[in-house]
Amino acid sequence: MARNGPLPEELSQSFLVGDALAAGVSAGRLRGSDLERPFHGVRRLREAMPDAPASVWDARRADLLRRAHAYAPKLGAGQFFSHTTAAVIWGAPVPLDAELHVSVIGNGSLPRTRGVRGRRVRAGMAVAVFRDGLPVSSPASTWAMRGELSVPDLVALGDYFCRVWREGFLRPDAGRPPLTTPRLLDTALAAGRRRGAERLRAALPLIRLDSWSPRESLTRVILVQARLPEPQLNIDLWSARGKFLGCVDMCFPEFGVVVEYQGRLHGDRHAKDVERIERLRAHGWVVIQVTSELIRRPAELAGRVRTALLAGGWRP
Repeated sequence: MARNGPLPEELSQSFLVGDALAAGVSAGRLRGSDLERPFHGVRRLREAMPDAPASVWDARRADLLRRAHAYAPKLGAGQFFSHTTAAVIWGAPVPLDAELHVSVIGNGSLPRTRGVRGRRVRAGMAVAVFRDGLPVSSPASTWAMRGELSVPDLVALGDYFCRVWREGFLRPDAGRPPLTTPRLLDTALAAGRRRGAERLRAALPLIRLDSWSPRESLTRVILVQARLPEPQLNIDLWSARGKFLGCVDMCFPEFGVVVEYQGRLHGDRHAKDVERIERLRAHGWVVIQVTSELIRRPAELAGRVRTALLAGGWRP
């Protein structure tokens, strides 16, 4: 077989060396320049260079997904991706881990490969499903496995998994079902002893169905833990004459206060956001803008919102 000749159709993008040899692929072909060696005993067809990722996090997430797909042929009976790796496969906003996490329920064999961390899960403590062709712990199981995270991070993860894609002006994917529900998160938490169970229990009642980003979730947790009233999330605001003013992250309609998290915006996106906020202010809304710097000073953030609420008529 030519060094870079075609491979048998039964081999997927990633495949075991043993399966390739059994299909008639020569050892020389397995050394072809078009094949990567991501793990011992695995070959993967090299892919075209992807477009530049939007951020460092996106690049690291894409790399982890490539490694998960590359490792998939080595998964043994009953093994599935879990913990951080599962969260990334589901697209969740989580701190990334360099290792792949692979779990097995009960006494099944654990993986022993460099770059892969084997985890043993007691029966009944996890449900495995398929996502993008990969066996992976369900969203509810994945959330309950992440008890080492802080309460705000667990809330952000739960918000992501439970988001309801509701109807609204210019909203994307309206009607798309949530990945899971708070009830299923509670069931997963109650399945047995969990690492970080106290944090999981504290986070569960703070999870909401209409938060759109982890920074929004963190901002909301800061405000609620400061004993401020809970804001409405991602609601559309209109002028008295019916003109659409914008969709806002958090809003206290009865007190005329809007709270907006401002990520890193550039070019046209930044200009449109500036105009949206000025439009809101021109129609009488007090807009508190939150940045990554302000989030590091939660007392100051809560103080700014408290002052605006009091001026709008809120009485604690």
